[in-house]
Amino acid sequence: MPSLHARTRLSAESIFSRMSRLAAQRGAVNLGQGFPSTPPPAFLLEAARRAVGTVDQYSPPIGLPALREAVAQDLEVQPEQVVITCGATEAMFALAQTLYGPNPGGQPDELIAFEPVFDIYLPQTVMVGATFVGVPLNLSAEGWRLDIDALCRAVTPRTKALIVNSPFNPTGSVFTRAELQAIADLAREHDFWLISDEVYDELYYDVRPVSLRTLAPERTFTVGSAGKRLDATGWRVGWIVTPEGAAPEVAGLHQWTTFCAPAPLQAAVAEALGIARTSGFYDGLRRSYLKRMQLLAAGLRDLGAEVFTPQGTYFLTARLPGVDAERLVTEGGVAVIPLEAFYRTQPAPPEMLRLAFCKSEAEIEEALRRLKGFLSR
Repeated sequence: MPSLHARTRLSAESIFSRMSRLAAQRGAVNLGQGFPSTPPPAFLLEAARRAVGTVDQYSPPIGLPALREAVAQDLEVQPEQVVITCGATEAMFALAQTLYGPNPGGQPDELIAFEPVFDIYLPQTVMVGATFVGVPLNLSAEGWRLDIDALCRAVTPRTKALIVNSPFNPTGSVFTRAELQAIADLAREHDFWLISDEVYDELYYDVRPVSLRTLAPERTFTVGSAGKRLDATGWRVGWIVTPEGAAPEVAGLHQWTTFCAPAPLQAAVAEALGIARTSGFYDGLRRSYLKRMQLLAAGLRDLGAEVFTPQGTYFLTARLPGVDAERLVTEGGVAVIPLEAFYRTQPAPPEMLRLAFCKSEAEIEEALRRLKGFLSR
């Protein structure tokens, strides 16, 4: 029998799927995987009901014109720059195929990303034949920050692209304008692409994050997510904003994977984005998540944890000695993600966890009650 390709080694169950599976089996409170426990807004669901039965056939691979227009208006770009994808994960894979791989000389291009790193970046890099290069963020009592010197040392003549995630999963940190400007300047100096993963662009708790696209529009591809904005992570509607002129090539590769995102959901999101912006939905979403983040952070501190307060996303990181994530989910009834799962080339800071607060207040309170019981054993 022929063997499966070696890339299937990348198909092992992820830590997120494993923790969610164990949580379901054990009846645990799931603070591991980042999906909301609250329903999407009514205006989104109503838009979807109107679209089903009306917009049911393939859209153009580049996306429904109405959704491209809505994204462009929301982000203040041209519709011709927008490509609609099956969620942000597929957007990132389309960009991996577009921007890096084996170079003409046969050597693999290099893709740089910051560690702790969101789990899809490395396997997608390997799948297109490129090399992943990790650059660690600095962690201090003040939180997570960019180490620009370490980034400069990581750049080589083979560097083809850098992924910047702000707000940052898993840390919840937001890069400052000065940090992003330093990244943009470095990219221009060494002539590499920038991929700005901005799926949490509306989930921030202080100053609105700066979009890297505004500092280096000629080389930045921006990724966004309707699922993160509208509490509908299973809808799988995302987008890419490309530099001018690049959208047809990105859409051309996207057509060979999923062809198009689900057409009725594209239509629903096109309608919902404008309502979300003008109705104050995002303001309410931020207030709700801020309240839940404060509830979780205060409860963890009461249990002796060192909490690193996030500036965005719906995740926080905390140092909590004596907690093994596997034992916690199977014996304590709470699922979390050990931060070591987000490191590939560097050692992880010890005793660190990522916890999701996109859950109900009742779920967070129950998780804290169970965690207290687990620690008191």
